[in-house]
Amino acid sequence: MKIPVMEVFGPTIQGEGMVIGRKTMFVRTAGCDFRCSWCDSKFTWDGTAKDDIRMMTAEDIMNELKAVGGDCFDHVTISGGNPALIKGLSSLVTLLHAEGCEVALETQGSKFQDWMTDINQLTLSPKPPSSGMVHNLAVLDSIINQVNKERISLKVVVFDDADYAFARTIHQRYPELKFYLQVGNPYLDETVSNHTEKLLERYEELIDRVMDDHQMNSVFVTPQLHTLLWSNKKGV
Repeated sequence: MKIPVMEVFGPTIQGEGMVIGRKTMFVRTAGCDFRCSWCDSKFTWDGTAKDDIRMMTAEDIMNELKAVGGDCFDHVTISGGNPALIKGLSSLVTLLHAEGCEVALETQGSKFQDWMTDINQLTLSPKPPSSGMVHNLAVLDSIINQVNKERISLKVVVFDDADYAFARTIHQRYPELKFYLQVGNPYLDETVSNHTEKLLERYEELIDRVMDDHQMNSVFVTPQLHTLLWSNKKGV
């Protein structure tokens, strides 16, 4: 089965979630079942980059990873869009493991595939109210119950008060899981000046809020690290 691939790039650092800062390669797939208002990867689903989609086998992807990354990686992040829509990713996950690579997956937790049980680091990122999406928490429950919990983390992006309240609800629903709060990036326009400075201000505001909240004692508060370094540049 072939996999719809938007881009293969790296090595770079993982900018989000439980492996933030980890040296990794990225495989970005096409297609998503959500339409988040602030999505920074709309090109994976809005049709603007449809000509960039390549239908690739697992072997094709592995060959491109090696061509791009050489021997300078042992970790691959599968991102999107929502890669969990793609049944055929099982062959890629198996091949990556056979090649000695750990595999991370980023998904909102709206769809389960059997191959997700083989992911080394599974980041589930239910979408808060500011996204314009309504998350089915029963589906999220089902996914969490089918995967080794030591491999799962939860991440919620926070833009405003309603998002923060949603994040608290999610954390309280799954207190046994590692939980990451990530400051939202509203500055997707490439013409915005002082991008890093503005994001750091928002990050500090979120940190201050968490420090005064006894219900958030065990959470991790993170930036979107790659945006601090490279703004909204693709391919990093």
